[in-house]
Amino acid sequence: MNRYLVLVMRKPAFDPALGPAHKAFLDTLRAQGRLELSGPFADASGGAYLMRAATLEEAQATALQDPLHLHGSSTVTVHEWRAA
Repeated sequence: MNRYLVLVMRKPAFDPALGPAHKAFLDTLRAQGRLELSGPFADASGGAYLMRAATLEEAQATALQDPLHLHGSSTVTVHEWRAA
């Protein structure tokens, strides 16, 4: 499994009420053993998480299921990360 850095950046119409659904999404990834790290940025512009997936396509498909993306509250960008 490869590592993917997922950037979740707030849009102007960010809805903080989606926070619990986003946390539940991350908790599911964690329970599946696919989430390594996650957290918000100090400037409140968004956050990031490090997940594992077999391919970039799989990582993108998973990340795009994040409720913050599905409800148009944040943009989601996925990068394969070859961290050592």
